[in-house]
Amino acid sequence: MPSPSPSPAPAVEPRLRHARAAVSALFFLNAVLYANLVPRLPAIKDQLDLGNAALGSAIAAMPVGALLAGLLAPVLIQRLGSAKVAAFGLIALAVAVAVVPLAGTWIVLVAAMLVVGALDAVVDVAQNAHGLRVQRAYGRSIFNSLHGLWSIGAVVGGLLGSAAAGLSVPLSVHLAASAAVFGVVALVAYRLLLAGPEDAERAGPGDGEPAPAAGRRLLGHATGRTVLLLGVLGVLASCEAFVQDAGSTWGALYMRGEVGASAAVGGLAFVALQGAMTAGRLVGDRVVDRFGQRRVVRVGGAVTAAGMSLALAVPSVGTALLGFALAGLGVATLFPAVMHAADELPGLPHGVGLTVVSWLVRVGFLLSPAVIGVVADAISLRVALFSVVLAGLVVLLGGRVLVAAPAQDREPSAADVTAPGGPAAAPTTPRP
Repeated sequence: MPSPSPSPAPAVEPRLRHARAAVSALFFLNAVLYANLVPRLPAIKDQLDLGNAALGSAIAAMPVGALLAGLLAPVLIQRLGSAKVAAFGLIALAVAVAVVPLAGTWIVLVAAMLVVGALDAVVDVAQNAHGLRVQRAYGRSIFNSLHGLWSIGAVVGGLLGSAAAGLSVPLSVHLAASAAVFGVVALVAYRLLLAGPEDAERAGPGDGEPAPAAGRRLLGHATGRTVLLLGVLGVLASCEAFVQDAGSTWGALYMRGEVGASAAVGGLAFVALQGAMTAGRLVGDRVVDRFGQRRVVRVGGAVTAAGMSLALAVPSVGTALLGFALAGLGVATLFPAVMHAADELPGLPHGVGLTVVSWLVRVGFLLSPAVIGVVADAISLRVALFSVVLAGLVVLLGGRVLVAAPAQDREPSAADVTAPGGPAAAPTTPRP
């Protein structure tokens, strides 16, 4: 007797489709805004007559600003809501980027980049918090696609900036026009985001019970185990920083110095890693819905370790590009899964888990180039890049703490989030 065919998934409400489109736009804009500036950095360098070290130190003010201001995100989210913080934060970020070419001195440029980094960090936490709200309302995974759109936005922003530079559009005109257009898009998106308290999409402790009122989740309710798990999630997120840095900072150097590739081919290591990671995020929701976040991330850790091992053990152009691509594909769903798990940890106020993880991954991006560089100088770059293999193994082992199910619209139990190898959470259906 044939098994009955599965019933079709309930239709998604128009308001949820609109909210998903709106939060997708926020992720896209967040990437476009700074990426749009990157190709114009040489013009800023010439405009201020800066040396390489001066420009580099000014740009380094961005992560410093992010680390200083990022921890303010939970306070803003609890007071204003993730929708308002994300949308209006993007408008402020657009204005801050537009102000960069108006800097007349190096110290003003440093201050401007500090503000850009601070706003970017706050927006990053808020948009992730709202994206998880929409995912809970959907009852299935959509979070990976949001991060995939961020990756696409980074590429689009780079292309826009390159086109403006190629057409010799004045720097101030280019960034002012971008701020105006993108600011209007953020404002329109805000009107379509979810209203109500941050807990509105969470079910209460019993079936059909309302979610707790906003602001009820207090830091004092967090257990020591919750704090420990938050640290583990931060380590997992930092592993992605090491993998991405391997492609962006060291990929071309490895291809040219260790593999003997030409300058043109050397740059393809970064393209292979980022392209595979973006593709993995765009299809990641379907894979996560089928197999669960925990399993997908842990398999991804193994793929990352195996891919980079191949690139380092067999140094040829083909194997190296394949290895970098596998490394990027392996971490495609890692950061979205870590952010989801951090947001589900019991006893933390809104945005605190997301903020801590976001803060720690920025620390990872600061440490990775220095760590790999020191080992490369002491031994070799080939040996230093084995840190990526280790990162993959850490993800394989540490991924046991992740949420098993892709999306939940209820407050999780400790077993759902923390029990290594524990049972998967019960599947959920979209809210009517």
